[in-house]
Amino acid sequence: MAETATPVNPEALRAARRSPASHLAPSFETGSVSGTVALKEIPFQTMVGVRVARESDAGARLASVTGGLPAACGEISGNERATTLWLGPDEFLVVAPESAHDSLGGDLVRALVEALGEDPGQVVDLSANRTTFELSGVRARDVLEKGCSLDLHPRAFRTGTALATEIGNIPAMLLKTGETSFRIFPRASFADFLGRWLLDGMREFASPEVP
Repeated sequence: MAETATPVNPEALRAARRSPASHLAPSFETGSVSGTVALKEIPFQTMVGVRVARESDAGARLASVTGGLPAACGEISGNERATTLWLGPDEFLVVAPESAHDSLGGDLVRALVEALGEDPGQVVDLSANRTTFELSGVRARDVLEKGCSLDLHPRAFRTGTALATEIGNIPAMLLKTGETSFRIFPRASFADFLGRWLLDGMREFASPEVP
């Protein structure tokens, strides 16, 4: 007699997932300094790599899904559905909340694939490829400047700017989301090292200033 397969419980599967920096969550909490600098992981964001000629018909269709495709290095675009970062003249990273992923009832990946159609280009689900760190607080820029060669002064790195860079010698995308807040997108394999590097950079701000 053939065995009957046991139905998979989606909620159980979600509960069993572990993000690349989940083991550092307690350290992120204790290492954050109230009112000064805070670090946390935002796990399981939906991320889709898109390659398409921006000015093509396919580019226009994809832009209608994402709220636009950035035109130049550093620019971002988006809508209530997703944020799109510029990676190259014809390459973009679309970032959206976890719930946008098709496996959780969303339709972002499918919508992008359908928008590309049979035209030249590429749509690839990269959600497992990177994780997201959020670094915020009045000392967030000071932490990043310890190991990032970009000019992070507000006159040069404005809110709504995203650039590929290295932080602590780790390649990552850096997005400025507010005057004192940043999101960092490292590859999953570098999450442990970069998370610990950021914690180390925050440590000095936990000590009282010497007069």
